[in-house]
Amino acid sequence: MRSIGHAALDVLRTEPRTDPDRIAAVGYGTGGAIGLELGRDGVNLRAIGTINATTTGRPGEAARIRCPVWAGVGSEDPIMPPAQRNAFTAEMQAAGVDWRLTVYGGALHAFHHPPVDHPTVPGVGYHPQHAQRAWRDVVDLLAECLPVTEDLRA
Repeated sequence: MRSIGHAALDVLRTEPRTDPDRIAAVGYGTGGAIGLELGRDGVNLRAIGTINATTTGRPGEAARIRCPVWAGVGSEDPIMPPAQRNAFTAEMQAAGVDWRLTVYGGALHAFHHPPVDHPTVPGVGYHPQHAQRAWRDVVDLLAECLPVTEDLRA
């Protein structure tokens, strides 16, 4: 996961409009897990936002995270059950990370993803109200950690 994340960062940093001091990692599922792994690898990020990925790392590596972390998960998510959420929060707390976890009541895994034309997967389900709420939470995290300055508006 870290190799994939570093490769993506390498591509992003070649974009002339990228400010290397203003990069955040936001992802759903595996993308969020990759963002967490980049933080655990000590990458200089301004924020990490993850939906449906409260994964834990190797002991002690979360201490390398130097930015706020926000995670959102459904209360009924069988892939990220309470024990997994508790392990994640314990890891973040022990490392002294500025973290927060939002648990969306009644939501399943992938609650942010509208239905597609395939059979229903147990434990996975769209929840439009929580999908909108989670996106607003991500936008709020970015507004807090990457505020728009006058220089960026010019």
